[in-house]
Amino acid sequence: MLRSCWHWRNYPPGHEGGGARADAEVVLNTPGRRLLAGLCGVEEDVLTRALPSWGQEDAKLSAGQDGVPAAAWRTGGAVAGPVAFGCRLCAARRTGTAVRVVRYLPRWQRVCVRHGRWQLDADADQPLEHLDLRGVPEVTAAQRRWAGVARRAVRAGAEPERVFALARAVVARWWEQALHWEREAVWPRRLHQVAGGNAGGDLERWRIVGRDAVVFPEVVAVADALLDPAMAELVWRDSGAGRPRPLPADGTFCRRLGERVGRGWLGPLAATDYGGPLTSWMGAVIRLRRGSGGPPGYDNDPWWLRQEHQPATMAGQLRVLGREKKAPGSGRMWRATVSAEQRALITRAIEGAEEQLLQLRRVQTGPTADVARQLLRNLCHSAALIENAWKRTAVAAANAGIPLEEVAQWAGMSADALMDMLAAGHEDGG
Repeated sequence: MLRSCWHWRNYPPGHEGGGARADAEVVLNTPGRRLLAGLCGVEEDVLTRALPSWGQEDAKLSAGQDGVPAAAWRTGGAVAGPVAFGCRLCAARRTGTAVRVVRYLPRWQRVCVRHGRWQLDADADQPLEHLDLRGVPEVTAAQRRWAGVARRAVRAGAEPERVFALARAVVARWWEQALHWEREAVWPRRLHQVAGGNAGGDLERWRIVGRDAVVFPEVVAVADALLDPAMAELVWRDSGAGRPRPLPADGTFCRRLGERVGRGWLGPLAATDYGGPLTSWMGAVIRLRRGSGGPPGYDNDPWWLRQEHQPATMAGQLRVLGREKKAPGSGRMWRATVSAEQRALITRAIEGAEEQLLQLRRVQTGPTADVARQLLRNLCHSAALIENAWKRTAVAAANAGIPLEEVAQWAGMSADALMDMLAAGHEDGG
């Protein structure tokens, strides 16, 4: 076999449940690259341009002083970025053979325009390579629009990939909340289309697999909006401009943003989603305008995306879903026993409190009345959000079957008080 020409330092990466990963990649040491170039009859500088992994080094490989050609397996994402399946129809058109193809492909280039397909991530343990976009032409149109948005980002001095990442994080957060938005009608229609007409048979799985394709038009629209200086000006006005005030729930910026994604009702929901990537972007814009952001860094960089705001990958979500399904009804797995809606409400309360507290950094300068007003308002709001998260967590734990005495002990309250809170929650429909 050709593989025997190299000394292999490890084994091909596989999925947790077994089976080889489609995004497996190989890195070679210097003698190994020289050997491959000779076998192919292709100059190394050509291979450097053609193969993203060419020239990558690995700690498992020797520098090659001993002259032994060596190779190591890696996952594609760890070598050169996101890996997606290529279009089999395009491969067949070029090579005459319909074989599986994987490509290093950014998320804004996942549409095969010729064949109307969304090319899925290649790192996940699932059988699909693409989604059919013929029933959702707006997804294909969004990829064409992105080229203009990327040029706009460059003119604004921003890196297009960072702008896209932030916009995707904003919309992915909306996606998690949208399952309970009564007025949301666009995404369910698209999801059913890419699922072959009906996602209802396995909705949770389809919401994971179809997310990036379904929300892509909104991601492009949000990226375009966040690059618009007029939209940044609305944030500044909502903040009170020269007279600082908390961002209002009926702010003009969020209302206009909702309109730009075709949802005039979205404004108040986006404005009150404290602690998310959108409010972080708004905070950075405000700090820059006030000149209070301190030295250059993430705190005053509108395009900085916190680790906790990065959307979960399809592969990661499918792994979690698979583990939950292996232990149905256990009553001990949080995601299996607490609804997505309740988890989202708890997360929003925690992140909202975090955002309120972050706004108090370096606030203790200025007139006493102004400082005291902002401190007390933000601290009061944070306390209310923390109490909300605390109560919802206690109720969720009790409803999941954990003994009331244990929950009460963890919550620092009596069992009777917990019973009263549970009763009040049922009366309120919570």
